[in-house]
Amino acid sequence: MKHINELERSLNDYFGWNKARMSCFAKMLLALFAVCTVNLSKLAIAFSSDAKIESRYKRLQRFFAVFKIDMNQVAKFVFNLFFKDKEKIYLTIDRTNWFFGKFKINSLTLGIAHEGIAIPLLWHLLKTSGNATGKEHAKIVKRFVKIFGKSCIAGVLADREFANQDFFKYLVKAKIPFYIRVKEGAKVRIFLEKTFKVKGLFNNLTQKSQMSYIQPVTIHGQKLFVAVGRSETGELLIVATNQYKAKNAVSIYLRRWEIEVLFQSLKSRGFNFEETHINKRERIEKLMVLLAIGFSWAHKIGEWRAMKKPIRLNKFKNTRRSQYSYFRYGLDWIRDIILHIYKKKWQFKLCLKQLFPPPKTPKTSILEPIS
Repeated sequence: MKHINELERSLNDYFGWNKARMSCFAKMLLALFAVCTVNLSKLAIAFSSDAKIESRYKRLQRFFAVFKIDMNQVAKFVFNLFFKDKEKIYLTIDRTNWFFGKFKINSLTLGIAHEGIAIPLLWHLLKTSGNATGKEHAKIVKRFVKIFGKSCIAGVLADREFANQDFFKYLVKAKIPFYIRVKEGAKVRIFLEKTFKVKGLFNNLTQKSQMSYIQPVTIHGQKLFVAVGRSETGELLIVATNQYKAKNAVSIYLRRWEIEVLFQSLKSRGFNFEETHINKRERIEKLMVLLAIGFSWAHKIGEWRAMKKPIRLNKFKNTRRSQYSYFRYGLDWIRDIILHIYKKKWQFKLCLKQLFPPPKTPKTSILEPIS
């Protein structure tokens, strides 16, 4: 129980929640690592308490039904674990979705590209089953700007479903750099000439090569630069950007994949997000808080462990790949400690130091609890 109290105190130094709510959240966090699923029935079994399993399950339900969480405060906490003030970062946006029965879970998520994976920062559960609107795309970026400002944004990275007039208009007007893939059939116009498909600009591009168009074109109502890469199979990857030097646009855009790796870690390769039976959007958004902090803790531990004991490399098709991601490396280590806590108390203290490093900034930093 002592290790749970230590975790509660550390979390409460930042969040200042009600004691009962913080106790519930800390125990849930440890249970999450123990069972690697967000299914409340399974979390209740690993939840540390003398109460019956049914009572634990109801307590978890009440937490998500009643407790209000300041999402901006959570975002600041996660941000400060990985990034420094004024550090240039790439924002990557995408959706993850699946069905629970007839209920569609469709989460629009904004993360920060970091070490081959995106760090989850902001999310919004959509009411529709398909893509969000351009205004909803802009809204989640506005949330980031309101909390952290826009001077730290090196670029917004997103796939083809985010290439639309409303989103492009907002990013151009706000002077936020972006690198967003567009469909091959998207209409473009050069000067006042008639419109034609953007892929027509790159008919002569050979396989496994890249190029950028020399002058701006009008696409989705905005004057932008476009760059393209053609794969060895002949597929075109066309990227639109508001940056004059578009030469590296395709290479920068490819970091968008890091949010896909995040979704894999939150789902089948980590915490099995899709096993939740919660079917209310506001409660799923609260569940994402548990996942974001759990993911961030595991990743930080993985980075720290790799400095002490480097991750092994495996040879695969004439290349050498890491045996584990930082997230998996940290997740397995924390799980081992929690499942054998009475033998590894001192190691748990080391884990806490990675989640709660000594403050390097004054009390006015972005980690200051919001009243």
